[in-house]
Amino acid sequence: MKEKIPELKERTYAIEDEFFSPYAKKSKDTAGRQREEEPCGMRTDFQRDRDRIIYCKAFRRLKNKTQVFFSPEGDHYITRLTHTFDVAQIARSIARALSLNEDLAEAIALGHDLGHTPFGHSGERILNKLSPAGFRHNEQSLRVVDVLEKRGKGLNLTYEVRDGILNHNKFKEQGVPSTLEGKCVCFADRIAYINHDLDDAIRAGVLKQDDVPVDIVKVLGSSSKERINTAITSIYLNSRGKNLVAMGEEVKQASEALRSFMFERVYYTPFAQGEEGKAERMLGYLYELFVKDPSLLPPTYLNFCKTFPVEQVVCDYLSSMTDRYAIYTFNRYFVPKGWTFGDELS
Repeated sequence: MKEKIPELKERTYAIEDEFFSPYAKKSKDTAGRQREEEPCGMRTDFQRDRDRIIYCKAFRRLKNKTQVFFSPEGDHYITRLTHTFDVAQIARSIARALSLNEDLAEAIALGHDLGHTPFGHSGERILNKLSPAGFRHNEQSLRVVDVLEKRGKGLNLTYEVRDGILNHNKFKEQGVPSTLEGKCVCFADRIAYINHDLDDAIRAGVLKQDDVPVDIVKVLGSSSKERINTAITSIYLNSRGKNLVAMGEEVKQASEALRSFMFERVYYTPFAQGEEGKAERMLGYLYELFVKDPSLLPPTYLNFCKTFPVEQVVCDYLSSMTDRYAIYTFNRYFVPKGWTFGDELS
């Protein structure tokens, strides 16, 4: 007789009912998926979404995509994948402190940058200039999970995860997430990138630890550990028992000051942007090549041209590339190959 699988999902529902904040998004209350599916007997829908993201191809490619510094030589620089793990960890910590749904926060965090370009935000700016419709990585991340993955079938994620992915950069014009868990990811994303980018800049010799303004250090701390702990603690103290996720004013202002410092001293400096011109020329040549001759696209992307404008599909393809694959593709089409000669001694 086959052993019956324990109803783990029902146990999870019971735990959520007992321990979650009244403002949390409980797993059983999801608005559902775009297409109906047979539910899993063991996992909640948010847990399934997390697993689908981890196993998708776009997630694997994040390991070879730039965060700030193009193709760094050292082994310890942050990549788009390690950034994603940082965001997921911080988002879970905030959600746990506020008795929110950690599984939902983690799923959003793991999927929030799936549509990011090669060469970091430089690549995003370049595609935004090239594409007639513009290009924003949060919208592309949603397109990845809705359309591009699984050869056009998409991952069919829940509404709450899709909403969180689309609106994870809440500080911009696109809007704010509909769940508190999505707002946890908004804060986690900013906390993560400011701190690990600062560490990378110090490692690269762009900054020294003492360059960080003293008034920022006094509020946030002198190390990533201290700064992240300060940020999470501030969010907890200002949000517990409330239908919001917010930082205390002093920590918020210091965090904004640190972000401004990073833009001035790291992100928009010749060192960080020194290779951007080369990346722009490279992506520009590839964009023009594939728009003029879509037959050069891989079969899956060529098939997308039957449904979507070719310019959009070319952006889909270019944004999916890792840094090194973009360079490989450019070399393949635009760098001459040397002649192969016979044995000169014969």
